[in-house]
Amino acid sequence: MLASRVLLLRPPHSFSLSLSAPRLRRRRLPPSSSSSPRLGSCLEDGNLRRYASTSTPTHGETTTTLANGGEGETTKPYYVTTPIFYPNAKPHIGHLYTLVLGDVFARFRRLVEPGREVKFLVGTDEHGLKIQQAAQKAGMGEREFVDGLSGVFKSLSTHANISHTTFARTSSPSHRRAVDHVWRVLQENGYIYKGEYEGWYSVTDECFYTGTQVEPAPGRGDQRTYVSKETGSKVEWTKEHNYMFRLSAFREALVRHYTPSPSPSLSPGSSTTTTTTASKDPAIAKETPVFPAQYNSVVLQMLSASSASPPPSSSPSSPITPTQSQDPQALLADISISRPRTRLTWGIPVPTDPAHTVYVWFDALLIYLSGVGYPWPASSSSSSNPSGSIADNAVVGDRGAKTAETLEREAGWPADLQIIGKDILRFHAIYLPAILLALSGPSYSRLASPSPSSSLPPSSPPSLPPAPQPSLLDPPKPPGLPKRLLAHAHWTVSAAKMSKSVGNVVCPLAAMERWGVDVVRWYMCRVGGRMRDDVDWSEDQLEKHSRELQSLLGNYLLRVTSPKIVRAAELGRQAVLSSSSSLSPLSHTNEGEGGYKFEHGLNEELANLAVGLPRRVGENMERLEVGEAVERVVEVLKVANKTISDIAPWSKTCPPAVVFETRQVALLTLKIAAVCLRPFTPETSGKLLEALGVERAGWEDVERLEGMLGEEMRRVWGVEGVKLF
Repeated sequence: MLASRVLLLRPPHSFSLSLSAPRLRRRRLPPSSSSSPRLGSCLEDGNLRRYASTSTPTHGETTTTLANGGEGETTKPYYVTTPIFYPNAKPHIGHLYTLVLGDVFARFRRLVEPGREVKFLVGTDEHGLKIQQAAQKAGMGEREFVDGLSGVFKSLSTHANISHTTFARTSSPSHRRAVDHVWRVLQENGYIYKGEYEGWYSVTDECFYTGTQVEPAPGRGDQRTYVSKETGSKVEWTKEHNYMFRLSAFREALVRHYTPSPSPSLSPGSSTTTTTTASKDPAIAKETPVFPAQYNSVVLQMLSASSASPPPSSSPSSPITPTQSQDPQALLADISISRPRTRLTWGIPVPTDPAHTVYVWFDALLIYLSGVGYPWPASSSSSSNPSGSIADNAVVGDRGAKTAETLEREAGWPADLQIIGKDILRFHAIYLPAILLALSGPSYSRLASPSPSSSLPPSSPPSLPPAPQPSLLDPPKPPGLPKRLLAHAHWTVSAAKMSKSVGNVVCPLAAMERWGVDVVRWYMCRVGGRMRDDVDWSEDQLEKHSRELQSLLGNYLLRVTSPKIVRAAELGRQAVLSSSSSLSPLSHTNEGEGGYKFEHGLNEELANLAVGLPRRVGENMERLEVGEAVERVVEVLKVANKTISDIAPWSKTCPPAVVFETRQVALLTLKIAAVCLRPFTPETSGKLLEALGVERAGWEDVERLEGMLGEEMRRVWGVEGVKLF
């Protein structure tokens, strides 16, 4: 907080104006280890064939070649999403944490690829029984209720300086059109059927759980009350007629997708197996679709654990033991995706049956598609072409036909990065990819017909017309699977989950009001940026990291720009320029990089460490390591503060030439650090760059310095008025 105030002050002696060095063309980095193939699919005989498509763009890549023989190149916007929040209550600190992480990655991508559009979606999930009940309790209509709380979440984003491009709401007409479209396509293709479902249902979580996902409530000896293992919410055995989604059909495909070891795949139009790009590169092969890797393992456990749901035992002492089945499809049960309208009225009606309401989670997961304009014109289905194949649904524009894939990529799909809390991993890592794969066709009737999961009563799908036979040389293109999924741990209070009933919920608006927006963002990235384990929210730690930010940046800037050092530095510059001595750092044309020899070894160490900072931060960010990226900046700033203390340029015994060099290296370090911190603390970084007088603060402006440090140091000696930038 104090650091932000310090940075409001402009140094008394200007060293600003503009960069005099020519703007160099940006270096292209080799493909990052974060690149991974996109999955498309062709379902035939119960198997999903995988084919590789484009990889995740890295530094410097602004165009992406269309997969599978697409014509030309098209610029794909970089697409980041956070979960849409449930506005049945006011936001808490966990909501802000997820927003900050999304904002960090969106800002970083804009920084490193300034010519590329970045789409960043946030929003609210406004349907469901909890909203309906909360509105009734408040004596309000559902629409009035969600309008009010949605506005609160939008204000939180604005207050926290979140740079989202879309604030999406599931109650919008455009989202309803997308849900209607997806439902009709999946039902026509046989992936949605009506059946009787029974299982453990949580009103709080608004979802069914399987037998392996529930346990007796802690502290109850009668074992008649059960709760969800994941959330602790109470569950009850429920039996009702619902529409079901054939999730079981995609278990094998999902297991292959989340298995980190390289696996062969079948190229389109070929009967021979090939190795994907990801499996050729050992670094890429080790990468998992879900980060951190521990959560990728959790997904595989979900796909491997039996999901049969036993009915409640008549004996209170009987433990819950899942029914075992030899059918591998039983490992992933079909899921209920509707609720009777008599029980749930606040939601999107099933388009083919107004007596049912679309299940809130099925509805909400489609916001990531509707938020970028889905259904795209070329993917619109018709009765004659339910799969929406590219060949029959091309859109003709001024430059000729645009395929569905072209329109999809121009919209930004697939998502490059989805950020979620670990508690909703199942929905985003299993349900959403399965829905996307089902959208590709062909119809379920063409597959080997496994019966619905053994946990469900048998049910026949509706009568279907003969399905079109797609060419193996031109498989249908589904909306591609999201490229990376980042699942983060939670913020707790005294190692306990935040709860309104307990009264330990931290208000994000109050925290930012007290400490400042950037201090809270810094604390979240610094402490919670590793995402693997739950972290306790602590005001003592927040105060500690506020002082850290003040010391590393604010106090360092004031020391570097003190009038005494400015005067001594200018004297040192003039003395060196007027000297013809071979001891001058500018006389060593054959020594040091670019013909420059440092006056002091500590300055040389700091300068070399600083110019390599963008590369190191970039590597961490491409690996989704927010905490590690911030740590790289902290490491450099700690060395910088120690260097200036050890050299003591304010001392009378410090040679003027060393004073000048120390100051210039310090200012260069501050500039590089401020640019690297722009995604994390945008307001503080902006004030620091303004104080330094930096007009060109792009990534390439600091990235290029690693290869031309000597040239840069020689240049600053010749700048009048002690201007560095």
